[in-house]
Amino acid sequence: MPHEESRTAPELTVVTLCGSMRFREHFDRLEAELSLAGHVVLAPAALDPSAEPDEEQRARLGRVHLQKVAMADEVLVVDVGGHVGESTRREIAHARSLGIPVRFLEGDPGDAGRPDPGSLR
Repeated sequence: MPHEESRTAPELTVVTLCGSMRFREHFDRLEAELSLAGHVVLAPAALDPSAEPDEEQRARLGRVHLQKVAMADEVLVVDVGGHVGESTRREIAHARSLGIPVRFLEGDPGDAGRPDPGSLR
């Protein structure tokens, strides 16, 4: 039975990616690398760049992504060039309030630096 197989499979680490969608190519690369390393990857919704969401849609997407953060075993911040915006700061604070480890792609003064995708839990 399929359900029996999933119960015996080793638990996979869930990694939620956070950061500005202006770095979409980094999100795509990290999602592939982390998935190939055996992680479940949750990322912000990839919207059509020509369609600007309205305020209500932005709020809904924000709530959805905060739930993705809450579902994570670890959060990886895609902080290209050190950029961490307001929404990402809120996501980091949410993760930390839940005791979820937060790592940074390019490094945080209090972080060991860029993680190797295979070294995440």
